[in-house]
Amino acid sequence: MNFNSPQFLLFYPIVAVLNFIVPRKYRWIPLLIASYYFYMTWNAALVFLILFTTAVSYFSGILIEKKPEMKKLWMILSVTASLAVLFFFKYYNFFAGTIGDLAGTDLTLRLVLPVGISFYTFQTLSYSIDVYRGDIKAEHNFFYYALFVSFFPQLVAGPIERPGNLLPQLYEEHKFNTSDLSIGAKRMLAGFFKKIVVADTAAVYVNAVYNNAGETGGLAIIIATVLFAVQIYCDFSGYTDIAIGCARIMGYRLMQNFDRPYSAENIRDFWARWHISLSSWFKDYLYIPLGGNRKGNGRRLLNLFIVFLVSGLWHGAEWTFLLWGLLHGIYRIVGELTYQKRNALYGKLGLDTASKPVRAFRTAITFVLVCFAWIFFRANNTSELLLILGKLFTDFGAGTFAAELGLTPNGALIVVLAIAVMILMDRRLTLTEYASPTGAKLTGGVSLYMIWAIAFAWLILLAGDGSSAFIYFQF
Repeated sequence: MNFNSPQFLLFYPIVAVLNFIVPRKYRWIPLLIASYYFYMTWNAALVFLILFTTAVSYFSGILIEKKPEMKKLWMILSVTASLAVLFFFKYYNFFAGTIGDLAGTDLTLRLVLPVGISFYTFQTLSYSIDVYRGDIKAEHNFFYYALFVSFFPQLVAGPIERPGNLLPQLYEEHKFNTSDLSIGAKRMLAGFFKKIVVADTAAVYVNAVYNNAGETGGLAIIIATVLFAVQIYCDFSGYTDIAIGCARIMGYRLMQNFDRPYSAENIRDFWARWHISLSSWFKDYLYIPLGGNRKGNGRRLLNLFIVFLVSGLWHGAEWTFLLWGLLHGIYRIVGELTYQKRNALYGKLGLDTASKPVRAFRTAITFVLVCFAWIFFRANNTSELLLILGKLFTDFGAGTFAAELGLTPNGALIVVLAIAVMILMDRRLTLTEYASPTGAKLTGGVSLYMIWAIAFAWLILLAGDGSSAFIYFQF
């Protein structure tokens, strides 16, 4: 069941109403049933996986608390069991295929990738580790814990919630609130607009170019890559906006996952704004345990590199994703090593690093670097990646990027206008305290209500059947 499907538009209001009318003591029942139903609409046969990881992490939390002398063992067993499930279903064929190619035999299996497995696995991992560290108390009600793992708004594509944030909210009283309704509905509308109008429109041209790499030239690839940067941002942040909005209407506050990442002035800043729940997860549960910045600069840079390699692998069991992570790791290391020299160069040139022109220049360079890395992410496989990179640098022609590849003059105008409205939306969402309990009023600038009106009208005109899946469902 996609957010952008007719089924969800029927499912969600029913669940939201039940959330308010069922007494707090029993509210977990309809929410848990709804969450598992939501998950099972994708593949009911794989529900045992989320049940298994939920049960293992739940009982490990109890044992860690009851038998502190063996808590490390229970934590390791929980983490190992959850990662084993993730590895088998998501990565077995990747490694088996690589080994099989070297050995001249087929070792792969016919496996179905369970939707959202990377997201809910990371939530169960953070729970076990947090209980082990003593950061939170173990949850003794299995059903509340199962609801934390499977909470439907963020189940299949995040944000990756922390138990310290979401679990306590499941016990709180949530009465209907018009402020939450207004804020959540607008957030959902922004998400639908990003996905249906911007991402799905840009995808037409992106797919036409990247799925016909042999017929396109360098200019077409550049245009498609910039549009893919827009597409993946609007697709993923659109899902997050809908998830946050759904939860907010019901009184729950999920963590922010994006903060205008393409306004970043360097790669470090980009990752502080992009997929924040994953970046912070890797920081807390991988980078710091590896030693963080406590063991010298060389070890710190190595730890950063490892985190980005793992991040690339987390996104998919393909060499293209691993190379994408490696490239971002190189960006970070080069950026760290050249930071002082670059600032010194600005000083010699008499440029103020805080001035708007310099900041705009840095933002532009960062965007170019991020877009170049997106080529690795979007390429269908390594052979096509090499073909695209070759054309990018040796065949700087327009190719056949005309109507047959999806970019008609009207299509180009729609994309440009949609991106403009999206930028205004994002700016207003950031400048106003959208995720705050107070829901601060708007002051100055373009009326947000005018933007919502435009967005709603555009959705009605251009939504189509709303059937395309979100990109991050495959991760």
